[in-house]
Amino acid sequence: METLGTFKDVETAVKAVDNLVKAGFSERDITSLTSAPYPDGVIVKTSQRTWFRWMSLGGGIFGACAGFLLAAGTAYMYPVQTGDKPIIAYFPTGIITYELTMLFAIIGAMVGMFVEMKLPPWEEGVYDPAVGEGSIGISISVDSREKMVRAAKIMEAAGALSIKH
Repeated sequence: METLGTFKDVETAVKAVDNLVKAGFSERDITSLTSAPYPDGVIVKTSQRTWFRWMSLGGGIFGACAGFLLAAGTAYMYPVQTGDKPIIAYFPTGIITYELTMLFAIIGAMVGMFVEMKLPPWEEGVYDPAVGEGSIGISISVDSREKMVRAAKIMEAAGALSIKH
């Protein structure tokens, strides 16, 4: 269950988040929705770990291995002897390795971006069009009806313009 409260400014939204945390709600369950970017920690203080960098790194490492195996493996499987030159040429192998490293790092970054933004949305979330018009939304995920009602009362007391469930 999710409850969304919309607030007219940052101060009242921060006040609502502080009151929710003081009431015993976990800050991990609280999310802010804004039309303008605010630095992390201004409204909701999250220490959330991100998978974005690791997916980019994993994609790059996979791409480097795939590129080297493609270039060097092809040269090894179909050897062309040209004088005293090595069968696996360093520069063409390096170029193919680099290109596939970049390709898979970018693909990993894009996958990481979609994972972090939770796209596509698999479940319907609560949204208020006022957030797109400049209001600030504070969303809290709870597991019971009593907590949802209590969170709504706390947000109303903090100055919420509207509450949606």
